[in-house]
Amino acid sequence: MDHSVHNKLVSFIWSIADDCLRDVYVRGKYRDIILPMVVLRRLDTLLEPTKDAILAEVQDQQAESDFFELDDLPLRHISGYVFYNSSQWTLKSLFETATNNQQILLANFEDYLRGFSDNVKEIIECFNLFAQIRHMANKDVLGDVLEKFVSPYINLSPFETEDPNGYKLGGLSNLGMGYVFEELIRKFNEENNEEAGEHFTPREVIDLMTHLVFDPIKDRIPYALSVYDPACGSGGMLTEAQNFIEERYSDEDRDIFLYGKEINDETYAICKSDMMIKGNNPENIRVGSTLAGDEFGSKRFDFMLSNPPYGKSWAADQKYILEDKKVVDPRFRVELKNYWGELKEEDATPRSSDGQLLFLMEMVSKMNSPEQNGIGSRIASVHNGSSLFTGDAGGGESNIRRYIIENDLLNAIIQLPNNLFYNTGITTYIWLLSNNKPESRKGKVQLIDASLLYRKLRKNLGQKNCEFAPEHIEEILNVYLNGQDVERGLDANNDPIGLTSKVFNNSDFGYYKVNIERPDRRKAQFSLERLQPLRFDKSLLEPMEYMFAEYGDAIYQAGKLKEVEKDVLDWCEKQEISLNTKAKAKLFDIKHWTSLKTLFESAQAIMEQVGEAESSDFNVFKDNVDKAIKALGLKLSAPEKNSILNAVSWYDETAEKVLKKVLKLNGDKLAELLEHLGCEESDLADFGYYATGKKGEYITYESNADIRDSESVPLNQRIHQYFLDEVKPHVGEAWINLDSVKIGYEISFNKYFYQHKPLRSLEEVAQDILSLEKQADGLIAQILGL
Repeated sequence: MDHSVHNKLVSFIWSIADDCLRDVYVRGKYRDIILPMVVLRRLDTLLEPTKDAILAEVQDQQAESDFFELDDLPLRHISGYVFYNSSQWTLKSLFETATNNQQILLANFEDYLRGFSDNVKEIIECFNLFAQIRHMANKDVLGDVLEKFVSPYINLSPFETEDPNGYKLGGLSNLGMGYVFEELIRKFNEENNEEAGEHFTPREVIDLMTHLVFDPIKDRIPYALSVYDPACGSGGMLTEAQNFIEERYSDEDRDIFLYGKEINDETYAICKSDMMIKGNNPENIRVGSTLAGDEFGSKRFDFMLSNPPYGKSWAADQKYILEDKKVVDPRFRVELKNYWGELKEEDATPRSSDGQLLFLMEMVSKMNSPEQNGIGSRIASVHNGSSLFTGDAGGGESNIRRYIIENDLLNAIIQLPNNLFYNTGITTYIWLLSNNKPESRKGKVQLIDASLLYRKLRKNLGQKNCEFAPEHIEEILNVYLNGQDVERGLDANNDPIGLTSKVFNNSDFGYYKVNIERPDRRKAQFSLERLQPLRFDKSLLEPMEYMFAEYGDAIYQAGKLKEVEKDVLDWCEKQEISLNTKAKAKLFDIKHWTSLKTLFESAQAIMEQVGEAESSDFNVFKDNVDKAIKALGLKLSAPEKNSILNAVSWYDETAEKVLKKVLKLNGDKLAELLEHLGCEESDLADFGYYATGKKGEYITYESNADIRDSESVPLNQRIHQYFLDEVKPHVGEAWINLDSVKIGYEISFNKYFYQHKPLRSLEEVAQDILSLEKQADGLIAQILGL
């Protein structure tokens, strides 16, 4: 479509809002009328040529049956589309027969809307169009809006016409109609300061994605293929993928089946109507949350392209995915091997504040097998930087990256320029996945930094101030197809220009996260002050301390807690302390208060036995406490005893190490441990097992979580060797907690592509300073008139 004609058409439609709706709607509501009317007029123009034939068929069906229900099949056959309108009206006839009576026009308009097939009625419902036309009728602007949309000076039909002045108006192709839709959406969202990027991906980005997905297998594209977008918006990626195949590979006829899901009713309606207009099956477009329900659970797709929302919470969908904090949706569970090589089912859900990687896993779960179609599945998905590195080893985000990379699904990631999208200036990336890599790419991932490859726009579009030129897309594609390292060039000022590419092994992105432990060294001393907190539950410390200070020992009397409940809750509210139902029940439970008091009194009794002297050897101190408990005949659970010990002890690096266990390791036990740790007997101290000098006897020490460190060790390094090289020389008494090892994956473009620019010489800096001083002297003299 000619761009000048396209722009003229968009400008005309855009002007309707200001001409007809200014005094009826606030500016932010113009889109609620304009977008559905554009869809309606487009559908109307497609059905106009067959209107008489449709009415004749309706009359015949009515004559043949007393029980009147239209048979869809012949009506669709006559219209030539998957939709029809069985009423007597078209938009033109509605306008031509309209009088000054808006209510008559409204009744006719409603009759016209009710005449559509069910699939269009769903679109009308999503747009809330009945309510909108009633509002316009009540404000006396329905006729004015209708007049604009049936104006002979614009042509929303696919057929060439002439305006009243004899000028030809070219037909609007399906591709051109898609441009009109998306340009209007972009302009409305920009006008309302909304996030246009949620609905609209720049055309050149989609163009790049389609090249990257289809061109590598251009000689093997199936004659029947499916394309899926789990966050399809207004359908731009789906229709562009279809257009790309039909235009670029037009030598063969292909059946292209488009599938998508969209949560927003309005954009879903636009997408579905676009499918109808272009002759695709609108039933393949579904409305609702992709994450909440697996709409296409039994489907597998050949190609998938998407720009899912990023930085957006998926908390509302959690109840469908998690049950008692366990993932129940199989799309978001993965099987991964732990450090010991055991296959375990792991969580593959990211933080609730950002669900973009869930859409990627949705697509991964829908990949077709190469045995099924000969090519497998190919995915292109746009993400921001958090998908590359957010999340710790063993966490959901890291597990997703790990699953994708270890299963050799990741082909490449391409960094795009900033400010390429309409609603965000942050850095974005295209992830390219395939489950049928060529031999040369197996076990490899290509990273391409194209962040400096762009041309500036003459005028910003929202936050978008640059774009890819066709030659940029070709350059990125060629670098990707070659699959080799490319060095970035430098300009005359030694600033980097162009793009750069590096190819990595899959394992280069993985690491072991391992805890490095140090022994707990603890001093201890009984005192009444240290024992006082035992009266209170740690989780309810503030309100319990208040209650005891306010009411003293009376708080333990029967009925007292009920009596003071209202006053205590009022105090909590003033202190902005929020209590859930469970916490309230504990706070006002006399049994809970009594058990804590009993613990406090038991600790006092132990203190009287042990004394209040400070001890630098917690092992001896603990033995004395155990003896006191036995002598007093106290029945304390392990958690209760630990509560007392923790209350009266603290870490001190000058104290003795706290002993954990004394172990006998001989024969099979020793061999089993050495195999588990992967070390020699002489190395056992590096893993926390210390020989006492007696044959086969080892001791272990308690670790202290407050001084624990964690190290990230590359997958291609042995953890023990890393410990010997990087840790032990600095912390002699540390050891490796091999049972803590988790495997993580992250990808850092800065790490791989950062180019250091040398600092200027002192002479250059000095010359600049002298030059600035001269300029400043001249300005001061000028100001003072000297």
